[in-house]
Amino acid sequence: MEPIFILLLVAAYFGVLLLISYFTGKNASNETFFKANKESPWYIVAFGMVGASLSGVTFISVPGWVRDSQFSYMQVVLGYLAGYLVITFILLPIYYRLNVTSIYQYLQQRFGDVSYRTGAFFFFISRVLGASFRLFLVATVLQYFVFDAWNIPFVVTVTISILLIWLYTARAGIKTIVWTDTLQTLFMLGSVGVAIYFVSDELNWGFMDFFTAPELQPYTKTFFTDSVLNKNFFWKAFFGGMFITICMTGLDQDMMQKNLTCKNLWDAQKNMLSYSFVFVPVNLLFLFLGALLFIYAEQTGIAVPIMDGSEKTDLLFPEIALNGSMGVGLPVIFILGLIAAAYSSADSALTSLTTSFCVDFLNIEKRQLSLQKGLRQRVHVGISILLIVVIIAFKYLLDSNVIDLLLTAATYTYGPLLGLFTFGIFTKMQIKDRWVWIVAILSVIITYIIGNLPPSYLGGYVFNYELLILNGALTFLGLVLIRRK
Repeated sequence: MEPIFILLLVAAYFGVLLLISYFTGKNASNETFFKANKESPWYIVAFGMVGASLSGVTFISVPGWVRDSQFSYMQVVLGYLAGYLVITFILLPIYYRLNVTSIYQYLQQRFGDVSYRTGAFFFFISRVLGASFRLFLVATVLQYFVFDAWNIPFVVTVTISILLIWLYTARAGIKTIVWTDTLQTLFMLGSVGVAIYFVSDELNWGFMDFFTAPELQPYTKTFFTDSVLNKNFFWKAFFGGMFITICMTGLDQDMMQKNLTCKNLWDAQKNMLSYSFVFVPVNLLFLFLGALLFIYAEQTGIAVPIMDGSEKTDLLFPEIALNGSMGVGLPVIFILGLIAAAYSSADSALTSLTTSFCVDFLNIEKRQLSLQKGLRQRVHVGISILLIVVIIAFKYLLDSNVIDLLLTAATYTYGPLLGLFTFGIFTKMQIKDRWVWIVAILSVIITYIIGNLPPSYLGGYVFNYELLILNGALTFLGLVLIRRK
């Protein structure tokens, strides 16, 4: 597909998002930007959250992961489901009872200002890294397949991507995102289904032929229960996925901000339950797509793309879609799905980071009303610039599968949040608030050291995402040590 057609397609898509922004942004206030005036229909929020959770990382990176990890990612996904139940029945009732704008205000009420700022700080770092990972992936695809043809630098690609997000989120924030996420989820899921159809048809496979084909078998091993020392051991992946969900959704301002736009707790819980049970089969669909892509590539002699001197399995899906021989339909659907997947999470991240910085660090709700809107707009611009800088840095630092890196980073940055909220909810102890930030930083450092020990030092044990649990446990233990008598 010619680069100019890809660019025109992206421009048309963003034209639709800007139109949605125009209608949702009328008479927008800070209350609209932060909470959508608590008027969001729960089923719209639920459907939109599917796209926001999956993002461009899932859209491209999960299919690209199948060659090396088979279907082991489903062990993590089942853990996600358990985590969503914890969020629904433990965390959401707390947030609605306290009527918070930022969920980290819970820590302020429970422990004090230092705990509050510490929690908000670790969210801020986590979400900047997470959003940057996701945007880095889509910017890389656009660079490889579009802008390299015109010798446009990567920094320009990234800047344009962030600018487009800023344009349609600047006015109404979360209210706009609730509706744009719905559209983006529809495009993303539709594109995966269409892609499976196109590639299966190219292989002359019917619907059932694909599921019974012997070529599929080498990719579909799902459960790994041979040895607890194995990185993909089932219970390690399951509990890692469970706690990743609790942290990256339940303790994350980005995801919870959408839930808090529902009219009441029951609507928010209906949203979370319906969304969580849809999430499992959707991820399975992505894994089947990944297997199908590798089978097709092997049979047609398509090589995994090489970028900066190394194989990039993340680029196999776009390589087949954009440079293959399946006509115009698949490239169009792929681009729509990619842009929808990437920006459905990145736009909400930009909004939630703006919300957190304004509420948690600048105390915007306590400032004069006449100054609040201007302050929020300046922060929105500042966060956009920060994301551009981090994404450009990733180009020179990352050399692995993006979803693996994303989840690995989460084990370090979300651990202190897990420890703080667990301690606050399940104990009645008070702590010496001024020491909390030291406990959190030491927890991350110790977890990093343990996680990077050679397996031979640990009897052959290889850590996976259960490092998040260890990180949270170390934070919990540290809080016990600084408790007040």
